[in-house]
Amino acid sequence: MEGQTKLLFLGDSITDADHNLDGDPDSLGDGYVRIIAERIKDRGVCVVNKGHDGFTVPALLRMLDADCISAAPDVVTVLIGCNDAGIEMHTKRTLKQQKFEENYGRLIRRIRTETAARILCMGPFIFAEPARYRRWFPVIEEAEAIERKMALRYGAEFLPLHNVLNRAADAEGTGEITVDGIHLNRRGARIVAEEWLALYKPSFPVGIIKEKHKGRYDP
Repeated sequence: MEGQTKLLFLGDSITDADHNLDGDPDSLGDGYVRIIAERIKDRGVCVVNKGHDGFTVPALLRMLDADCISAAPDVVTVLIGCNDAGIEMHTKRTLKQQKFEENYGRLIRRIRTETAARILCMGPFIFAEPARYRRWFPVIEEAEAIERKMALRYGAEFLPLHNVLNRAADAEGTGEITVDGIHLNRRGARIVAEEWLALYKPSFPVGIIKEKHKGRYDP
């Protein structure tokens, strides 16, 4: 709406959280985006969920004009990378072979140069249970490092989530945070929302990476 700060969220199924199944273009889904919107609904903001189930970085790039650039957002949040890691794990096409760094850098650079938005980048994550996902950890950590590097290069803020969520899983039980080792339940979504809200301050200077050494989740 006119006069409101437009917060736009880009990503895969973690961001989507079934919003595309509702048949309502204004749906926020049932994940962290909805929780954020509920928490800041009285602050003069308009929240838009443009997450897509199954998306990778190249898919975000293909939809960037329609989903983001044309919307003229004030703040863009990007959460992507787990499906790109999954491609490496399932097909042996490495992140380098997928041109992950090149494509992620292009994504953030385009948002930086084609909008006036503040950019918040959130790193990918996966859980240690089921046990097969432990093999994913090095690839997820590589993707996180690349995203952190590109965020710094293009003046975005970076919020790593992998360690935060896994510490929460260790403390509370994995089943309390995730439904399947990848996707979040309401509690997991709330942790991501709390981390985002801790970073989102209108006066926070663009171009500074904020590392999170301790999670801010509540019991």
